Amino acid sequence: MTDDIAEPDPSPAHLAQTLVDLLDVEEIDTDLYRGKRGNDGFGRVFGGQVIGQALQAAQRSTEAPKQAHSLHAYFMRPGNEDHPIIYRVLRDFDGKSFATRRVIAMQKGQPILSMTCSLQVPEDGLTHQDAMPDVPPPEELTSDRDLRLAMLDKIPERFRANFMRPRMVDIRPVSPRSWFNPVKQAPRQNSWFRVVAPIGDEPALHRAILAYASDMSLLGTATLAHGVNWMTHKLQTASLDHSVWIHEPFRADEWLLYVCDSPWAGHARGFNRGKIFARDGRLVASCAQEGLIRLRE
Repeated sequence: MTDDIAEPDPSPAHLAQTLVDLLDVEEIDTDLYRGKRGNDGFGRVFGGQVIGQALQAAQRSTEAPKQAHSLHAYFMRPGNEDHPIIYRVLRDFDGKSFATRRVIAMQKGQPILSMTCSLQVPEDGLTHQDAMPDVPPPEELTSDRDLRLAMLDKIPERFRANFMRPRMVDIRPVSPRSWFNPVKQAPRQNSWFRVVAPIGDEPALHRAILAYASDMSLLGTATLAHGVNWMTHKLQTASLDHSVWIHEPFRADEWLLYVCDSPWAGHARGFNRGKIFARDGRLVASCAQEGLIRLRE
């Protein structure tokens, strides 16, 4: 009898390139794009992937110097990893300063997401912003991946492949949540994140990756107040809508602080807000999301 030999984890550079490739939508006709399939192999498409690919489709249909500054998306159906996603762009408005795009994401002839996106020619204006909270730097924190490895023996077999897969985005929570002994606490959480390796200098790609990563920590914030999670309870969760406002230039391969809170939950829905700060204290983006949080008997 021989022991199984685990395959080595892919390198950070390989993981980062995988994310870049995933968000590199292919133009198959005018205002029609095809998004690559993810290779996680868990069936359901991550919502951030659909948002990031839809944003890339909107950006590629718009000429420079206009840059995406906000998006508002509604999820209608779960995506299926077995099929590519087709993105149809509608050019609703092209002005001197702003442009507006609608993007419909489709699989097997059915829409799975509808998104509107606004793009603007950069200009100066009045400025103010919230202050960045005082938290430990990412170098003093343990990565989410290492936290999961430390609890490997407690994870049910059916969850392990998904729970332990190598991540393209390194997340370092300031106050890690307990997956096996959740307690009711204030619905707030802070975490640093960045792509695991450098990805080049294209600003549109960095915006798409921020949109992708913004779906990673937000919805779970609402569950903190109730001491529940999908590991210990029969909890059904899904993103219903998702909005991102991009305020300032940033790099997604440098540390960003995601500050999340949930001011309300009810009627099987939870509302969550997020602020994303660059390490120098600039507020570079804001997010909001309402999601399904349904406890099943």
